[in-house]
Amino acid sequence: MKAKPNYIAGAGSVIWLLIVLVPIYVMLTATIQSQQGYAAKGPLSLPGSFTLENFTALVSSGFLAYVLNTAIVTVSVVGIVVVLVPPLAYAVVRSRSRGISLVFRTFLLGLAIPAQAVIVPIFYLITVAGLYDSLIGIILPTAAFCLPICTLILSGSMRDITPELYEAMAMDGATPMRSFFRLVLPLSKGGISTIIVFSALQAWNGFLFPLILTQSASTKVITLGLFDFQSQYGINIPGLMAAVLLSMLPVLLVYLFARRALVQGLMGVGGK
Repeated sequence: MKAKPNYIAGAGSVIWLLIVLVPIYVMLTATIQSQQGYAAKGPLSLPGSFTLENFTALVSSGFLAYVLNTAIVTVSVVGIVVVLVPPLAYAVVRSRSRGISLVFRTFLLGLAIPAQAVIVPIFYLITVAGLYDSLIGIILPTAAFCLPICTLILSGSMRDITPELYEAMAMDGATPMRSFFRLVLPLSKGGISTIIVFSALQAWNGFLFPLILTQSASTKVITLGLFDFQSQYGINIPGLMAAVLLSMLPVLLVYLFARRALVQGLMGVGGK
């Protein structure tokens, strides 16, 4: 029996596709229009002229310095996560100590505490430590809030490694450290890719910590640099859209190259 076409589902798919594509169309067309042309024709009209002045203005305004600061923060946060999380997850998975289990459960309480709830103590600690208005002052709390969820993700990935493999390594005389480097890390590539992507996105899109813990232009990141396109007389929408497009390209590239490992790691099958 031939299945009847589901017109309602098709109509819903088309509507959803329009909801997704229209904002992208508005952003892309705005980047190649002048501010006057955009104001005259509106966001949904076809561009009457083509210009790259919005991108040249980004370069001349120093926006690329914000991109560099954001890249430094992102790479540093990812580095901290990659160095600390795999040993933590390995200890959680392989240890039978109640103390380790208790520490892990306490560690996961960080998932229930939003950054907004502790921003005042964090501001005080960063100021007392002399790290206010520095990139390190952004890196440390951002990495700290990435550690609980990344440890949870990677420990789930490491649990997919069968006990027989550990027993085989032990019979060959491998120490726990050797098993970690020769067995666990190679089989946890999916989970490691997931925590890299997750922590990179958290650092790249971070707004609260840069807003509260920095104030000078030399430490400004992309999310704060977008405010430069707002003045007391209005908003330079084409310039803002060009900055948004530039800021989302690295994130898009990371997702395109790591999407399969990201999905596998989140599903808990990264070790298979």
